[in-house]
Amino acid sequence: MNIRKNTFIIILFLYHIGVVFPALSQEAQDSLAVKKLNEVIIRSYHKNDLERLGDLHQNFIVAGKKNEVILVQNLNANLAEKTGRQIFAKVPGAFVYDMDGSGNQMNLSTRGLDPHRSWEYNVRQNGIMTNSDIYGYPASHYSPPMESIRKIELIRGTSSLQYGAQFGGMINYVTKTADTTKPISFESINSAGSYGLFSSYNAVGGKVGKWQYYAYYHKRVSDGYRKNARSDAESQFVSLTYQAARNFRIKAETGRSTYRFRIPGPLTDALFNADPRQSTRSGNYFSPDIYVPSLSFDWDINARTRLSWVNSAVLGTRSSVQYIALANVADDPTKNRQVDIDGFNSYASELKLTREYKIGNQKSILIGGVRVINNRLHRRQVGKGTTGTEYDLSITGNWGRDLQYKTKNVAFFAENLFYLTSKLKVSPSFRVESGNTDMTGAISYYAPEKLPTSIKHTFPLFGVTAQYQLKKDLELYAGWAQAYRPVIFSDIIPPTALDRTNPDLKDASGSNTEIGLRGHLAEKLNFDVTYFQIDYKNRIGSLILPDASTGTNYVYKTNTGTTVTRGLEVFAEFKAYQTNKGQISLFTSTSYFDAEYTKGSVVLTGENKSIVGNKLETVPEWISRSGLNVQFRKFSASLQYSYVAESFSDALNTVTPGVDGAKGVVPSYSLWDLNTSIGIAKNYTFKLGINNLTNTQYFTKRPTGYPGVGVWSSDGRSIVGTFVVQI
Repeated sequence: MNIRKNTFIIILFLYHIGVVFPALSQEAQDSLAVKKLNEVIIRSYHKNDLERLGDLHQNFIVAGKKNEVILVQNLNANLAEKTGRQIFAKVPGAFVYDMDGSGNQMNLSTRGLDPHRSWEYNVRQNGIMTNSDIYGYPASHYSPPMESIRKIELIRGTSSLQYGAQFGGMINYVTKTADTTKPISFESINSAGSYGLFSSYNAVGGKVGKWQYYAYYHKRVSDGYRKNARSDAESQFVSLTYQAARNFRIKAETGRSTYRFRIPGPLTDALFNADPRQSTRSGNYFSPDIYVPSLSFDWDINARTRLSWVNSAVLGTRSSVQYIALANVADDPTKNRQVDIDGFNSYASELKLTREYKIGNQKSILIGGVRVINNRLHRRQVGKGTTGTEYDLSITGNWGRDLQYKTKNVAFFAENLFYLTSKLKVSPSFRVESGNTDMTGAISYYAPEKLPTSIKHTFPLFGVTAQYQLKKDLELYAGWAQAYRPVIFSDIIPPTALDRTNPDLKDASGSNTEIGLRGHLAEKLNFDVTYFQIDYKNRIGSLILPDASTGTNYVYKTNTGTTVTRGLEVFAEFKAYQTNKGQISLFTSTSYFDAEYTKGSVVLTGENKSIVGNKLETVPEWISRSGLNVQFRKFSASLQYSYVAESFSDALNTVTPGVDGAKGVVPSYSLWDLNTSIGIAKNYTFKLGINNLTNTQYFTKRPTGYPGVGVWSSDGRSIVGTFVVQI
C-alpha cells in the first residue's frame, strides 16, 4: 500500500514537471491532468484620486508626517492648462498663483508660504531635484506637462530634514512609466479649447529583456485669455532603465521644458474693472529653457539594506525682455526694453543608505546620507534691448549687472524610525548644512566692495515626528522640524544706487510644527484634520537709515521681520453611494490661516514704520474647495466649488488700491468648475471640462516684481475637450 502510494506521488510529481512516461495510459494521464477553470473577470469602476504614503516610501521615512498622493491619471481636471485648483483640490490650503499664463508654470504654496514658482518647496521629478538653484534662485522653472505625470507626492514641512531644508516640504512629480507587459506601447493625449488652446502629448514605452524605456514629446500653444498673452510651450523626456542584476538597477533620465510667454502687462484696478482682458504691454516676453539630466543607481545589498546614489543637474536659462513700468504708465514701443538672462548650472549628488534592524523584538529603520551641491548662477541684467515688439534678447552696450553666484554645499542627514510598540512609532532626525556662496562681478551703479561677496551656510537642523495607531483605520500623528531658507541672489543686489545691503545678511530660519488625526470610518468617510504652526525668522526687509557723512538717508536691506502662521487644515470625503458599477462622493478641503508679523518694520514716506501685528501678505484667511464626484461604469463627472478669501498685498496691510494697482486688498473670489470623462471602447477616452462656469473676473495676487507690479487677471470661463488614445 505504501509502495503504491509513494509511486503515485512520484508519478504525479514527474508529470507536473513535464516528464511523460510512454507506458502511462491515456486514461491514467487524463486522471492526473490539471483541470482548467474558465476565466472570471471582475470589474470595478471605482477610481480613487487621493492616497497616502506608508511608513517608508522608497528611501524616505514618511511615518508621522502629513502627506498626500494625488493620482493624476484618475483626476477629472484640466491637465492641459495645469489648473491648480482642480489638480490640488483635495490638498487643504493649496494656494495657486496665476502668473505665467495658463499651463506654463505651477506656482504653488501651502500654509501661507510664498507661491512664487513653488520656491518654498523642494521640487522634484521622480526624486530628482528641479529647483533651478537652491542658493541663488530656488524657483523651479522646469515645467513638465501635467499629461506626463502619473501621481504627485506632497509631504509637508516636517519632511524638510530628509529632502532639503525648505519650509514648505517636498513635492515630487512622478512621471508615467512603460507598460512592462509589452515591448512597445503608445499613448496620445490631444486637447483643444477656448482662446486658441491646442495641446498634444505623445508617448511610447515598453520593456525588452532587461531594458525598460519611456519617452514623450509635448507641444502646447494658446492665444491666452488676455490680449498679447500668447504662450508656446514644448517639452521632451526620455527614461531608460537597465536591470543589471536582480538586486541592481541603473536608470538614466533627461527632461527638457521650455516655453515662451508673451506678457500682457499689469493692470490698475480701474483698468481691470473696465476690461480684465485688455493689455498694457505689447513687447514683453518671458522664456525659460531648462534641462534636467540624471543618472541613478539602486542596489538592494540584502533584504534589509539598500543603497541609492543619484546624480543630477539643472541646466539652462531664464530669459526676459520687457518694457518695465507701473501699470498706469502707457506702453511706449519707442523706448528700449530691458533684457535679463539667468544661466543655471546646478549639480547635485546624493548618496543614501537604508538599513532595517531590530532592537529586541522591535523593528527599526535607519536612513542616512550625504548630498553635495555645486551651483553656478550667471546673472546678466539691465541690458539695453531693442524697441520692437518681437522676442529679441540682443542688447546695446554692456550689462548693467553681470554677476556670478557660486555655491558649494554639503549636507549630512539621518533619520531613524523606531517602532516602540505595535502602535507607536517615533522618528528623530537631523541635518547638518555646511557651505559657502561667493559672488563676483560688477554692477554699473554700485561699488563692488559694498556688496556681501561671501555668505556661509553652516548650521545643524533637528526634528522629530511620531505616529500612534488608535484603531485599525485611525491614527494620530505629530511632528516638529527646523527649516531655513538661504539668502538668495535677489536679496543681495541693490535695486538702485541709493540702496545698500547688509553684508552680514542672515539666512531665514524657523520651524514647522503639526499635529493631526487621519483615517477612515466605516469605509464611508476618509478624513485628515491638522493643526500647524510655522515660525519664520529673519525675513529680509528694508529700513531707512541716516548717512552721517552726507547727512542724507538711504534704504538699507537687512533682516527685519519675524512671522508666525497658525492654521487648521481639514479634508473629508464621504462616499454617499457605492456599488460595483460606480459611486457618488462628496468632499471638502478647507484651511483657516492666522498669519501675522511678530517683528518687523518697513519704509514709508522716508520713515521706518512698525508692522508688528499686521497680517502677512498674500495669505487669505480661508481657502476652501468642495465638490461632488459621480462615477458610473466608464462615465465620471466632477463639480467643484472653490473659495479664496481676501488678502493683503503688502506688509502695511493697505486696503484701498492706489492708482497704479501696486498695493491694496486682493478681493475674495468664488469659482465653479465642471469636468466629465467617458471611456469609449477599450482604448479611447473623451473628456470635456468647463472652467470657471460663472465667468468670474478675479485675480490672485499683486506681485511686487516679475511679471510686473499691479493686477494680473486670471482666466474667465473656458471650455477644454480632450481625446485620449492608449494602445
